[in-house]
Amino acid sequence: MSSANRNILPGYSLGLGYTVSYLSLLVLIPLLACFLKASELGVRDFIAAVWTPRAIAAYKLTFSLSLIAALVNTVLGLIVAWSLVRYEFPLKRVIDALVDVPFALPTAVAGLVYASLYVKDGWFGQFLVPLGIEGAYSQFGIVLVLIFTGFPFVVRTVQPVLEEIDSEVEEAAGILGADRWQSFRRVLLPTLIPPALTGFTLAFARSIGEYGSVVFISSNIPSKTEIAPSLIVARLEEFSYREAAAIAVVLLSFSFLLLVTINLLERWSKRHGS
Repeated sequence: MSSANRNILPGYSLGLGYTVSYLSLLVLIPLLACFLKASELGVRDFIAAVWTPRAIAAYKLTFSLSLIAALVNTVLGLIVAWSLVRYEFPLKRVIDALVDVPFALPTAVAGLVYASLYVKDGWFGQFLVPLGIEGAYSQFGIVLVLIFTGFPFVVRTVQPVLEEIDSEVEEAAGILGADRWQSFRRVLLPTLIPPALTGFTLAFARSIGEYGSVVFISSNIPSKTEIAPSLIVARLEEFSYREAAAIAVVLLSFSFLLLVTINLLERWSKRHGS
C-alpha cells in the first residue's frame, strides 16, 4: 500500500461522495437553475433587464450600504473579539452568547424591532427624529439592520485567532522596547488581517443578499431606498421570473468575485506576514 493511500482517513470515499452530493443538491443545482433561467432572456434582453435605471440605483444602494455596514462590523467585531478574549468581566459568557443572536433570530423580526424603535414615536425615534435623524424607512435604517445581521461574522472569525496568540509574544515585544502601538502594528496586526478580511467578506456578502430585515425598515422606494433583493422580489411579484433571475445572477457573480479576491488577498497576507 502506498504512503498516499495510508494517509487517507477511513471513510474518505463515503465522505467525499456525501460532500459532493450535498453541495450538488443544495448549492450547485439551485445556482445552475438560476443561471439557466436567466439565460432564457438572451444577451440583449439580459442586459436590458439588469441595467435599467431602477436596477442600477438598486445596485449602488445595495453595495454602498453593505460596504458601510461591513466596515463598521469589522471595527466593532475586532473590539468585541478583543474584549472577549483579553479581559474578564461580569456576564462575559452572556455577552459572548449574545453575539450569536443574529444567527438565531429571524431577520424579519430584527427589521420589525428596529422599525418600531426608530419610528417617530419609538423609544429611540422620539429623540432622534426631532434632530433630523431618521432611523426608520431610510438608508440609515438599512445600514442599522445590515450591521445587526452581519455583526457575528467578524467576531467569530477573529476570536479564535486572538485566543491562539500567546500574550508572551506581546510581552517580549515590550521588553525589546516596543510601545503598545508598535506591538499591535508589528505583532498582532499581521496575524489579525486574514481573519478580519474573512469576517469583512462574509459580512459584506451577507448584507448584499439580505432581504428579510430590510423590507420592514425600508420604504422600498425605487432609486431611494430600494435594494437589489427587494427589486428581485418585485420582479417575482410581477411574474417576471427571468428578469428576477438575471438580477440574482448579477449579485451572485459579484459575491463570487468578491470571495475569490479576498481569498487571494488572504493568501498574499499570510505569505507576506510569514
